[in-house]
This record gives sequence, structure tokens and C-alpha cells, in this order.
Amino acid sequence: MASKKRGEVQLQIQTNLRSPTYEHMRLWRDIYIQGITAWFLQTVINSQSLWEEMLQNKGLTVIDVYQAWCGPCTAMQPLFRKLKNETNEEKILHFVVAEADNIVTLQSFRDKCEPVFLFSVNGKIIAKIQGANAPLVNKKVITLINEEKKIAAGEMVRPQYPDILLIELEKTRKKPERERYSIAIIKPDAVLKRKAQEIKEKITMAGFVIEAEEKTMFTEKQVRDFYSQIADQPDFEEFLSFMTTGLSNVLIIAQEKEQDQVEENETELKETSEPPTESEVKKWDSLQKYLEQQHISQFCDVEDDEANVTKFTDVFFPDFKIAKGKKLQRTLALLRPDLLEKQDDVLKVIKDEDFEILMERQIVLSEEEAKMLCKEYEKENYFEALIEKMTRSPSLALVLLRENCVQHWKELLGPRTVEKVSEYHAESLCAQFAMGNLPINQLYGSDSMEAAERDIECFFPPENTLALIKPHVTREQRAEILKLIKEEGFELTQMKDMLLTPEQVGKIYFQITKKDFYKDIVEVLSEGQSLVMVLTKWNAIVSWRRLMGPVDPEEAKLLSPDSIRARFGINILKNAVHGSTNHYSATVNSNALFEEDAGEE
Repeated sequence: MASKKRGEVQLQIQTNLRSPTYEHMRLWRDIYIQGITAWFLQTVINSQSLWEEMLQNKGLTVIDVYQAWCGPCTAMQPLFRKLKNETNEEKILHFVVAEADNIVTLQSFRDKCEPVFLFSVNGKIIAKIQGANAPLVNKKVITLINEEKKIAAGEMVRPQYPDILLIELEKTRKKPERERYSIAIIKPDAVLKRKAQEIKEKITMAGFVIEAEEKTMFTEKQVRDFYSQIADQPDFEEFLSFMTTGLSNVLIIAQEKEQDQVEENETELKETSEPPTESEVKKWDSLQKYLEQQHISQFCDVEDDEANVTKFTDVFFPDFKIAKGKKLQRTLALLRPDLLEKQDDVLKVIKDEDFEILMERQIVLSEEEAKMLCKEYEKENYFEALIEKMTRSPSLALVLLRENCVQHWKELLGPRTVEKVSEYHAESLCAQFAMGNLPINQLYGSDSMEAAERDIECFFPPENTLALIKPHVTREQRAEILKLIKEEGFELTQMKDMLLTPEQVGKIYFQITKKDFYKDIVEVLSEGQSLVMVLTKWNAIVSWRRLMGPVDPEEAKLLSPDSIRARFGINILKNAVHGSTNHYSATVNSNALFEEDAGEE
């Protein structure tokens, strides 16, 4: 029957292949899901009517609840096949996959990253397990099957299971019909004075959520659009100059409004021994009023009008809705020394699983770093040998990006030791890449999003460098260079447009002030405004110099044709950009141009 249905679907797609639509794409996806679920003996449930039909099953039905964007939990399918074969109870044990997106009863599971497994006995949902916890799911299935056998044999009475609320749980929660956003702009003077972080912390303490952030230098048009309500004021042109010559922070702000979040905050306030501050007690409805109460409104402007918020979100955050829906995460992955000889095979798996590698480096771990990454093995008798191996040879550290990245990488890894590999872990990376004389998983992954950010900062510590776009570069070329900077993963920590004085040029080029050509550099930089920036990234100094290209634009065109100097340089003096050569010069250069501003009040 299933084979006939797949054949009908394939014929329908072939008939309409010349004009594919969204429905055809869904049909292709259904063929794929039907194929893999047939192999693993799972039935596809992707509508409310099929859900109601599934509830007529007698015995136990194990339901893998999934979302269309991520698909069923493939890591658990070997376990389900094993259970089906070992129990041999086709009449009382069923496995299905249910798409939450199209089933009203499962609407509370939409937009959730973690896998969920429901257990239905004779049409009643009696248990729920969150996460791909194979041992727990295995135990639950065996227990329920044994109960069904005893009930059928008259050896026990059917237990009274507590109700597992699904759609009802969603109805009792007080949620806004639609999330509303504000745009906040932390102005250039606050960024220069290093007040931006303090302002963001105050915003989050007041119950607001920073959904997205972009550091940018406004164009004249953007300032006129955002501040059109004050364009007729006499000092607007001066304000326009102020906003277009320094770096601003643009934020998308939302407010936590769910009732359970409010109750949680109230509970925390009751339990604390310290008297709460006004901002902790009050649930602020207006970000603008809160900023005024905190005496920081002069540093941060707010736009609440829905139409304007939408317009400016499209300008500054064109991918905001897509990114918010995808829930992209980062995690740290590490290949231990024994596995480096097979790193190409591992990298292929990473690519096939749709991970993007943001950063990578080979590193010989210090003893402290090795003990941090191997903490789960510290009670094993081979722990000292493991630390010795980890600190003697290089490991490969990677930063991975993907939807549900932390959980998916952990599922791929499998158990922490080879001894714990069972049939339902047979396809895990632990099983595939078992090697060496230590019985451990040869790969590491961060345990949580918080741990991932700590791990990444530890192994890829951010570094600052000074960057300068020279006066001869046009506004249009500046925009292209800034786009390249962002695409290379740099964070714009500081930025301002300024006419450099001979004294400031001397601080930037302090290493060559005695050279004959130094006076020519001063002359070139005195021709107009330079855009001065502090760029932040792991290995920022080397990365920026690579992006700039060779000093001579003609040489750059031959050796590095995609570099900034090859594309925008005119000659050796007017070669578009400058960058620090080492940590010392980066620190001296940055302090010379930005520390004075940071100290001003």
C-alpha cells in the first residue's frame, strides 16, 4: 500500500516537473520521509486527520514529534528498529513520526529545537520524553510493552496514568498575539565613551530582550529618514554631521510578556535577601521612559512606531526574520590528536550534516585546557595518559554554525566512551572513528549554548587591530570595503570619520617616522577624512593584513586580486587601507585615537 502511494506521488511530480511549486517541493520531501520511515518501520503523520486516525491504534505507539525544517530525529531510528525486531510485537508496538507544523494538537511543540517523544497507549498520551535520550526511551518502551502483556494475560489492572497536556497547556499560557519590537540607537558619543555595554545591560535588566544588534556608521539618508521628525530644527545639520562621523549601535528590542516569565521573576525577588531596586520590581512598558528614568536617554534614541520599526528593520537587519526562524547556534568541536590523520573524513561528515565551519585552528593544548575538555574522564584510570596525549600532539579545534547546532553535534558524537556504544549508537561518530589505545570518543562538543560560548572564547580569543580607510577612497568604495569587513567576520568595535593631524599620523606610523617617504604619507592622509576603525576577531591582525593584500596595489593585483588594495588602491601611498603590524602597534594605534574619547565625560 505504501509503495503504491509513493508511486502515485512520484507520477504526480513527474507530470508537473516543468513548473515546480511549493506543493511539489513538499511532495518531494514526503517521498524522502516516506522512504526513510518505511525503512525504519515508522508511519508518517502530517495532518490532524491522520493524527486522529493514529489514536485508534491498539497497544503502544511511540511518536517522534518533529518540525518540517529539521525532520525526524535520525539518531533514534536504529533504536526503534532494534526494539521492533527484538520485541516482535507488531500488534501492540507502533512507531510514527508526527509533523508538528500541520497538526493542531501538537502546536505547543512548534518552534522548539529539542526532539520530543510521546507515548500513546490505546489512544491516550501517557508519557513524554524530551531530548534524544536513547536509554530512557528504550527503558520506557520495554516497561510499557511488559505492562501491556501482563494486562492482556490478566496479571495486572491497567494503571491510571496522569494526563499529559498538549494543546491545553498552550491555551492556559498568556501570550501576546504578536511580538512587537522597537528600534534603539546607541549614538556615537556613547560608543566612543564605552557606554554601549552598560546601556545594553540596563535594557536587559528592565525586562527587555535584545533580539539583534548591528554596529554601523549612518549615511546621511539614513539619519534623515530615522530623524525626520526633528529635521526642521535649527541644529539638525550639526546633528547630522555628528551621527555620520562615528559608530552607532542599532538594536532590535522586544519585551518579555509571557505570564510564566513574570511569575518566575516575582519568585526570584521573594527569595532574595537584598531589597529589590525599582527597575527589578517594575515591569517597564516603555523603553523610552525607562531610559529617561535611568538618565541615559541622551545616549540612546528609541523608535516604537510599528511602520517605522519595520522599515528600519528591513534596512539594518534584512535577514532578521529568517535568522530568528532558523535559531542558528554556534558550538565548539574538537578532534583529538589521534584523529587528525582522519580529519578529512570527519570534515566531510560535518559538511554533509549542513554545518558551516566559522573558524578552525590546530592547537597543542595546555594542561589546564586539556583537563577542562577531558573533565568527564577524570575518574578513569587512563585520565593521566589522556592528558599527556592531549598536551603532546596537536588537536583540531572548530567553531561550527547550524540550526540547533549544540544538540545536533552532541547527537552525532554519541556516547563518551567506546564501551557504551550499542546498536542504536552504531552510526555515531564515536563508533565510526574509534581508534587509539584509549577507549574514549575521539571528538568533543560543548554541552550547552553557554558552555559553547565559553569554549569558543577560550580557544578563539578575540583580538583587536587598528584599521584605516584612506581619504582617496570614495563613499561608495568605503561601503564596499565595510561589507567585505563584515563578510570576513570582523566586529566593528570602534569607528569614526576624522581628519588626521600630523601628530596623530605620527602615532599611527611611529615605526617609520624616520623614513624619507614618511612626509609623503602625512601629505596623503591630510587630503581629507579617513575612516578609522578598531576591528575585533580571533587572529584579527593577520586576518586584516591578508584582506588588505600587498602594500603595492600592482603587486596585489598579481598576488591577491580579490584583496582590498588590488581593488581600490591607486599606488603605494594611496593604497586604500592601513593596518597594524603586530599586537604592540595595534594597542598603541588604538589608544592614540580612541582612548582620549573613551576618557571624556
